[in-house]
Amino acid sequence: MTTDVIVLNGGSSAGTSALARALQDALPRPWLTFGVDTFIGALPPALMTSPDGLVLAPDGTVSVGPAFRALEAGWLHGIAAMARAGTGIILDEVFLDGGAGQDRWRRALDGLTVLWVGVHCDPATAAARELARGDRVVGMAVAQAALVHRGVRYDLEVDTTDTGPAECARRIASHVAGGPAVSVP
Repeated sequence: MTTDVIVLNGGSSAGTSALARALQDALPRPWLTFGVDTFIGALPPALMTSPDGLVLAPDGTVSVGPAFRALEAGWLHGIAAMARAGTGIILDEVFLDGGAGQDRWRRALDGLTVLWVGVHCDPATAAARELARGDRVVGMAVAQAALVHRGVRYDLEVDTTDTGPAECARRIASHVAGGPAVSVP
């Protein structure tokens, strides 16, 4: 069974973006990678500080409003359309509401074969990465470390605390090549 979409879900600074890029190198055919950061970068600037859109609180918590969710629905279905057209898709995600975020993607990806991958990282390590990056609200990594995994069901899980992106990518690519993937019901 061919995998259509690989969903990488992990908190801020867990290493999902580096893992997505490493997967592109490890997989035998070309795949596109899209992430929540791509979507956020496409939002109108006015929604970046509005309760109707996206609010990054000083403590690192993130809240989203109805305009964000409405635009997100179009984003999910657009990504799914690319996968349905035969393009391999790697999603770099942060399920801020855990299983509910996965459910939104499950509905959008209905009929496609999806590999759900949990990307874990020790919160202290993720926090150190966050500080080194300098492009995140301090506290996001710790606030999201466990939150994004609540109620989410995975086919495979990796931990980037002490394992680099290339090795995690090899594990996932091996799973794609011969392991089971789950068709979205």
